[in-house]
Amino acid sequence: MAEEQQHGLLGLDFQELSQLVLKHGQPEYRARQLFDAIYPQRVASLDSISTLPKQFRAALLEEGLDIGQLRIEKSFQSTDGTIRYLIATADGETVETVWMPEGDGGESGDGTEAGENDWNRATICVSSQVGCAVNCQFCLTALLGVKRNLTAGEIVGQVLAVLSDRQVDMERQRVNIVFMGMGEPFLNYPHFMKAVRLLAEGVRFPESRMTVSTSGIVPRIHEFGGEPVRPKLAISLNASNDQVRESVMPINRKWPLATLMQAAREFPLRNRERITFEYVLLDGVNDDPAHAREVVELVRGIRCKVNLIALNPGPGIAFGTPAEDRVKAFQQVLVQAGIPAFIRRPRGRDIYAACGQLKRTVG
Repeated sequence: MAEEQQHGLLGLDFQELSQLVLKHGQPEYRARQLFDAIYPQRVASLDSISTLPKQFRAALLEEGLDIGQLRIEKSFQSTDGTIRYLIATADGETVETVWMPEGDGGESGDGTEAGENDWNRATICVSSQVGCAVNCQFCLTALLGVKRNLTAGEIVGQVLAVLSDRQVDMERQRVNIVFMGMGEPFLNYPHFMKAVRLLAEGVRFPESRMTVSTSGIVPRIHEFGGEPVRPKLAISLNASNDQVRESVMPINRKWPLATLMQAAREFPLRNRERITFEYVLLDGVNDDPAHAREVVELVRGIRCKVNLIALNPGPGIAFGTPAEDRVKAFQQVLVQAGIPAFIRRPRGRDIYAACGQLKRTVG
């Protein structure tokens, strides 16, 4: 799988910028000026950083090192206010990023549920790969396959592009980030984690307002638990036993439920933190009350919550969306067993922006 090369300053951390500054014979404080311009200030080009000497800017541009902000190619707005962005990378690929006003129907930055006090917030759903290799059978992104990993700069660049387009003031508005767009973040682990650090240190997103979703890459779950700065963890469960999970998530053959749930049990949670288990309900496949009772046993003893997502349909997807009463019946089994379970309302379904619908479409 091809890897994208670094073409701009976006994606460089403070240490790397310091090395660049020293290489050009500039004083060390220039690194802080660059870092602040690129990340919290979201400056689009070197020419706009008036604090830097013209000669230094010219030398960087001669090396082909402009900032390298990503370009929004197209955007589509849903009737519910959700916006799906088609964002272009330097090599002509595109990825999708979603802006969801009023939260994403899941967990807010402070651990409350959307619907409690999340209505004055927004969530950005970020992609980590061009396409996806995991091949979940209910997801449109899986139909693309995977072309390459995104660089840290391209991951952060999606966030900066959306923040600038929406004219977000980070001091006054509460925005959450979910790494739940195109791709499996834990199959692009180094770039994903570098992006997290840049978002935390540069763009100034608290780690409590970031969540990453994995299909269950067990070795990375263990590694992720030891990171000094990390988002909250969400695991795409989507089935209550190995037979069903293998049929809808082939990755289960490599890391079956017993292995995955052991990793979840060993994950070092912070104060008041819970693991989120995401469960896409497929009509007649995994949505029976008997499946819900199996989920209760799977998560027993884990400090967690369960987000229930009725399938968001799409062309080429062979599954159906369960009726609302089946979704509620499934939820009731979990709640009665003492497990916090929430039905996530679909956002942007009419513009293919909802969970499982991202496919780099232009219409």
